[in-house]
Amino acid sequence: MLNNLKEILSFHYVYPLPLNKFHILMKSIESMHNLVNTSPAKLAKILSISTKNADSILLKYQKVLDIDLVDVYHSNSIRAIPYNSEFYPESLLDLIDPPTFLYAKGNISLLKQPRKIAIIGSRKATKYSGLALEYIVPPLVEQNIVIVSGLAKGADSLAHRSTIQHGGKTIAVLGHGFNHLYPQENKELANEIGQGHLLLTEYPPYFGVQKWQFPMRNRIISGISNAIVVTEASLKSGTLITTEHALEHGKDIFVVPGPIQKEQSKGTNSLLREGAIPIWNGYQIIEELKLF
Repeated sequence: MLNNLKEILSFHYVYPLPLNKFHILMKSIESMHNLVNTSPAKLAKILSISTKNADSILLKYQKVLDIDLVDVYHSNSIRAIPYNSEFYPESLLDLIDPPTFLYAKGNISLLKQPRKIAIIGSRKATKYSGLALEYIVPPLVEQNIVIVSGLAKGADSLAHRSTIQHGGKTIAVLGHGFNHLYPQENKELANEIGQGHLLLTEYPPYFGVQKWQFPMRNRIISGISNAIVVTEASLKSGTLITTEHALEHGKDIFVVPGPIQKEQSKGTNSLLREGAIPIWNGYQIIEELKLF
């Protein structure tokens, strides 16, 4: 565990730097104990921000230091997982910008499960995705593979629900803090996952919903998973951001072939043309992973 956990957690609450930038900060100030004596001008230079912003960060940081965040999080069933925790997935450290902290609700032991498969797809997923998951999910669950997705409308929700229905375990990676929920229609699903499964985010609890945070979330979905399954996706789908992250790190992309006339199959069929692996049941995924 980090020696300066209280200080680092307080700073992350105020200004959640990714790990690469946090290391730059540490190299400059040597210890979090020294941050309170760091001038706004110096902090501004280190973080490449305005002096005004740096001054505001330092003032907020000193106020948050008076709060025992670990206790506050614990009382709200939130576990803050620093980058050197045994529960922090090592695969995330391969990212250019790994999270310094992960915030978790639920069964954090799922993070230590060696096999995780992400199932993603269009927010406008059709019944075709639901049908495909009936063939894909049960074999994966039989092998105790954890299903990862993003709790979004459409394919993500279908993946989480199908996993739970078939007795498996699932991780939902959020693009915001736990004090918020998006979409609202998944509140009941989120509560269920937060009880017997796992909700995960890199954002402190108060962080609201911003568009730019969802592509950032996608790198974590890819980062903690051994492979990616795509059910349906249009050519401009955000799903393709996740597959790009996965390809950059040498992970397999499995794709459900779709009807050539359907908009929600244009992205998936394009991935197949580019070399993704076509699948129509979970056993194919298991056999492919065994080969490697």
